[in-house]
Amino acid sequence: MASTVTEVPAADSASALEHFADGLRFETDCYDVHRALGATADFVLVDVRSPESFGRAHVPGATNIPHAKIIGSRMASYASDTLFVVYCAGPHCNGAQRAAIRLARLKLPVKIMVGGMTGWCDEGFAVASGAG
Repeated sequence: MASTVTEVPAADSASALEHFADGLRFETDCYDVHRALGATADFVLVDVRSPESFGRAHVPGATNIPHAKIIGSRMASYASDTLFVVYCAGPHCNGAQRAAIRLARLKLPVKIMVGGMTGWCDEGFAVASGAG
């Protein structure tokens, strides 16, 4: 008798490759962001939480643009090929998804930093405070 793990067969390798590569087109993680910020970041990191939450603690180098404030006129100062990496409080928050939708509607490239501030802190990375 098959276990619940093997009850549904694994996908073939080509399908698995497509699926997992697709995931990385939409998401990145805290470690990769941390590593890139320590080198030459080729993206804009956006904390999409409230200014109050941002002021208490945020990823060093992040820009605070609350997700509801992501509008065309505000984003017009960025080149159209600028990659935005957005994050919110963490897995219990959907602010990053809301921000990603707004950026995608503006036809701007976007990825979500999975884990958000919760993930960042879980990794033990330094945080900044203040208005930035």
